[in-house]
Amino acid sequence: MEVLNNVANESFDWNAFENDLDLYGGKSKEEVSEAYGKTLSNIAVGEVVEGTVSEINKREVTVNIGYKSEGMIQATEFRYNPELTVGDKVEVYVESVEDKSGALALSHKKARQLKSWDRVNEALNNDEIIKGYVKCRTKGGMIVDVFGIEAFLPGSQIDVKPIRDYDVYVDKTMEFKVVKINQEFRNVVVSHKALIEAELEAQKQVIMSKLEKGQILEGTVKNITNYGVFIDLGGVDGLIHITDLSWGRVNKPEELVELDQKLNVVIIDFDEQKKRIALGLKQLTPHPWEALDANLKVGDTVKGKVVVMADYGAFVEIAAGVEGLIHVSEMSWSQHLRSAQEFLKVGDDVEAVILTLDRDERKMSLGIKQLTPDPWAGIEAKYPVGTKCTAKVRNFTNFGVFVEIEEGIDGLIHISDLSWTKKVKHPSEFTQIGAEIEVVVLEIDKENRRLSLGHKQLEENPWNEIETKFAVDTVHNATISETTDKGAIVVLGENITGFVPAKQMVKEDGTTLKAGETADFKVIEFSKATKRITLSHSRIYEEAKRAEIAAEKAEKRAAADATKSSIKKVNASIEKTTLGDITGLAELKAAMEKNK
Repeated sequence: MEVLNNVANESFDWNAFENDLDLYGGKSKEEVSEAYGKTLSNIAVGEVVEGTVSEINKREVTVNIGYKSEGMIQATEFRYNPELTVGDKVEVYVESVEDKSGALALSHKKARQLKSWDRVNEALNNDEIIKGYVKCRTKGGMIVDVFGIEAFLPGSQIDVKPIRDYDVYVDKTMEFKVVKINQEFRNVVVSHKALIEAELEAQKQVIMSKLEKGQILEGTVKNITNYGVFIDLGGVDGLIHITDLSWGRVNKPEELVELDQKLNVVIIDFDEQKKRIALGLKQLTPHPWEALDANLKVGDTVKGKVVVMADYGAFVEIAAGVEGLIHVSEMSWSQHLRSAQEFLKVGDDVEAVILTLDRDERKMSLGIKQLTPDPWAGIEAKYPVGTKCTAKVRNFTNFGVFVEIEEGIDGLIHISDLSWTKKVKHPSEFTQIGAEIEVVVLEIDKENRRLSLGHKQLEENPWNEIETKFAVDTVHNATISETTDKGAIVVLGENITGFVPAKQMVKEDGTTLKAGETADFKVIEFSKATKRITLSHSRIYEEAKRAEIAAEKAEKRAAADATKSSIKKVNASIEKTTLGDITGLAELKAAMEKNK
């Protein structure tokens, strides 16, 4: 076995071996480390520096800032810039030179935010076009990431045309202009529409300069409102008012057009200064009145559909764009004030008679009551004077009750013809609206379509009997029901009252009768025409006294007359007597005077 003897190399540099001096060209490790450190960028935590994108993947973006290691940044921080590529310069914020894993920690989002406020103000002042990332929808618009700031993009500032689907803009990077900044609350408003308005304005000027009334253009339905349709004429908008869409009635423009539909329209009018263009669609077709049947005349029957209702009548379309009015008075033979809605409604198919027709004015009036017989045509035969029937109360007035015997035949019961005996101050005391009442025809006014009716005439006039019972000077026992300043009302029987003047209410003892008292009353006046009975209580005892006084006077007059007669007889006898008889006569005369 051979023994190897290790012989030490006296020239081997152990110091260089232990300190790795051979690895660094004879320099110490510290010296080399110091020299390497001088080649790296001087960075500090919290500093914003510029770096270069060295690698991009779905999750991370690698950025080289000239440090000994590269930093990793989440790809979501760059989603506002989908065009980012390797080699692009980006600003980053140094969060840490070494994180927990010993790697360089960078943030692009924080770097943007630190300088974002200055940048957004600079963009506003310089009218600069900037890029932003649409993050999400919000009430009234969108939220846009601009330099790391959440800016508001109003819905009206997204495009020059109305936006129907906001969601298509989410997660998109677009160009914007900063239009408003609230420095106090740090609110930023941006607009995409502002970028294209200037270009559109130039297009509008060119288009407006070429417009002429009557010109026919092709356009696209851009927006539909309740009052009309906006048409895009290729950079400038025009409005078709709802009345210019069709010759017929249009309730909703959506019934005729739809969004993005291409239409030929005619220019009705335009204002170059205000950039307003009035368009028409119906003007491209002939007016329906021109195509109306030339043989159509008054008295003809037509069919149509109710398109518009009003209280005063209904408009019926008998052909597209050709309408006639059925006034409410032509809907029924009845003369009661009624609303047209009681007879027809929109959408009803109706048959009517032409009452007037003016082709020049394009007006037509129609009637539907003419399709049924006029109830007044044979009124004399149907309801001759004296006819008794049942009517329905339709209305009241102070002077009577309006009733309807049948549809179209009305009559009036005068308040004086309601009752023979009851004094009716207002018809509502006697009947009510909607109630049925028995009537008799008193008079026919065919020209004015009115019947004079009566209710009390259904019975015999009780005043014939009352006149006999309550003749003047008859006395009746009655009770006072009420008193007034002028007198009192006394109840003489069912529905029969009398009036006692105030001066006729004085009793024999000088007091006055009061309500509720019962006494005897004498009829001093009776009027069958006015149904008035006037009575007196005072007359009863006053006339008794007068009779007593008259009797006394009559008795005295009788005695006086008897004396005068006797004296005359004596005087006659004296003339025939002789002188010898004078003594006897004197004695007789003395005896008579004594008796007297």
